[in-house]
Amino acid sequence: MDFEAKLSDKAKTIKPSGIRRFFDLANQIEGVISLGVGEPDFTTPWKIRESAIYSIEKGRTFYTANRGLIELREEICKYYDQRWHVKYDPKTECTVTVGGSEGIDIAVRALLNPGEEMIILDPGYVAYEPAVLLSGGVPVRIHLEEKDQFKLTPEKLKAAITPNTKLMLINYPGNPTGGFMTREDYAKIVPIIKESGIIVISDEIYAELSYEQEFCALASFPEIRDQVITISGFSKAFAMTGWRLGYVLANPVLSKAMTKIHQYIIMSAPTGAQYGAIDGLRYCADEVEEMRNAYLSRRNYLVRELNDMGLKTFKPQGAFYVFPSIQSTGLTSEEFCEALLKDQKVACVPGSAFGEGGEGFIRISYAYSLEELKIAMSKMRLFLEHLKK
Repeated sequence: MDFEAKLSDKAKTIKPSGIRRFFDLANQIEGVISLGVGEPDFTTPWKIRESAIYSIEKGRTFYTANRGLIELREEICKYYDQRWHVKYDPKTECTVTVGGSEGIDIAVRALLNPGEEMIILDPGYVAYEPAVLLSGGVPVRIHLEEKDQFKLTPEKLKAAITPNTKLMLINYPGNPTGGFMTREDYAKIVPIIKESGIIVISDEIYAELSYEQEFCALASFPEIRDQVITISGFSKAFAMTGWRLGYVLANPVLSKAMTKIHQYIIMSAPTGAQYGAIDGLRYCADEVEEMRNAYLSRRNYLVRELNDMGLKTFKPQGAFYVFPSIQSTGLTSEEFCEALLKDQKVACVPGSAFGEGGEGFIRISYAYSLEELKIAMSKMRLFLEHLKK
């Protein structure tokens, strides 16, 4: 039987993740230093682990409410109000999901009809475009530029909106660029969002990993609050990647539609993880700040080193990625990463994995120890020296 012929057209045409491709390549080579995966090297704070363990010991292993434990939803809404000054109703405007990725999926599926357009940013996280395509939508890319520090400008947003635009997905602080939008930056595009009537999915998973400038939640602008679907979670700031826990905040109508899809595909997020997250929000602010400070030191080191070795790198204001330009080498992003892996056993991700706008750049994650980063940078220097010979 030809099982390939049985596959859906969407399953056959969706491209594999460029991140995973280089991660798999690195795993085939012994002794590789991998800077490719955006996963904190910190252990989940003990208070979170302890609460999850206690919940299992007490037999709290059953399904929770579809939206998640009400106690957790209350803590999430309290957190967003205290930290980012946006109020949500935990009963009707908050749904706990299996990571931020599920939140993005159900948001797109709840709103996008086949043939409708959804704006995504390029370069952008690899899962965004597939979410659009799997819903039958049409992705419209806005090419972000280094000269703008990968910010979304009002001119580019206006040019991308058409009568068929239904949704837009933005991600600040950004993956892969570390780009950042201040409140002043958002103020320039809020009137366009308001006037157009589009719904904006704001992926704010890296909100706590903001550095010199203060993070601004897009929904904190009251005039568009109900047009914004906020996606976030615990993976990055709380070092809970394997726990698979996120959440979606949105107005009651949109939230109800997303929860309906969530009911059918998930039922509810992992119970033990939810109990752990409750205490994470209540008691782990100091640990989150310690991790943020560690990332800041690593960022400063990488930016300094990369610029010193001739790879132009702007200073990202958030997340834990740097996005150096490798155009001076004359290699494409894929050629650079493949040659670096072969020559020095250092794995990075080509910028082209994140869209056409990422060509000429590579993504380096600094969710690794400073010692590992120092070794990797010394190897990258050797690689560049070899290129010149």
